[in-house]
Amino acid sequence: MAEHALVLKLTDEPGSLHAVSTVLAEHGANVTSLEVVSHSEAVRQLSVEFTLDGGAESLLKDLCALTVASDIEVISSSAAIYGKRIVIMGGGAQVGQVALGAVAEADRHNIRGERISVDTIPLVGEQAISAAVRAVVRLPRVHLLVLAGTLMGGEITAAVKDVRQQGLIVISLNMAGGVPDAADLVVSDPVQAGVMAVMAVADTAQFDILRQQNRRY
Repeated sequence: MAEHALVLKLTDEPGSLHAVSTVLAEHGANVTSLEVVSHSEAVRQLSVEFTLDGGAESLLKDLCALTVASDIEVISSSAAIYGKRIVIMGGGAQVGQVALGAVAEADRHNIRGERISVDTIPLVGEQAISAAVRAVVRLPRVHLLVLAGTLMGGEITAAVKDVRQQGLIVISLNMAGGVPDAADLVVSDPVQAGVMAVMAVADTAQFDILRQQNRRY
């Protein structure tokens, strides 16, 4: 199955997305990523990635024939351009130190052909952090979450268990609360936590996170 990615400019009206999805379904395309962005009140930009058995020439022809589509551009997939994402959330000072290690380590692997990006979000409060943890799995290309703080437990612990069941890797700083016991790996030094987070997702690193589960450093 060949991978394809398109950007379409669609008329902002009911049925536009349905028209595009109908064409994709008729050609047997399996949609792997879909995002709608508003650039004006009249036009929506649709980014869609899909796999298809064979070439996409016939599919593109049918999409161009749609009255709701004003422009179609063939692009590279976001995974090929931006690669994998690591999200760091928690207290501002700890988040900054984890990011320091993660960015430095990501640079080393990206020079060797990886595409690893690091996102940070300083947050406080059990409800805010637990909601953000659960939302991480809805973001594209996120492979790992680092929780950086001094105290996390309660609903955050439950959220960590939920996202781990969905396949997300979670690294926690060694902090008070129940989150460290629920995470895949616990690291005391925030800079080292950032380094190990990148090593856990990088194909160019000799590091198996499964062999480190439930360990503390």
